[in-house]
Amino acid sequence: MPKFRILSEDEKKTVLEKFRTTKDKLPKILEADPIVVRISAKKGDLIEITRKSEVAGESLYYRVVV
Repeated sequence: MPKFRILSEDEKKTVLEKFRTTKDKLPKILEADPIVVRISAKKGDLIEITRKSEVAGESLYYRVVV
């Protein structure tokens, strides 16, 4: 199962700068999603998802809670 964590404000800023984007342009995840409820994420939070990848070992994905 992938690992999920809520990014801090500083981490959020770093990710947005790294990808030269805004929260509005990132993929979304619903506040009612079971994993969002489990980690107690709130609307506007940026979640980092770490998935295992056969090619890269681990891949990072980001979702904004809406």
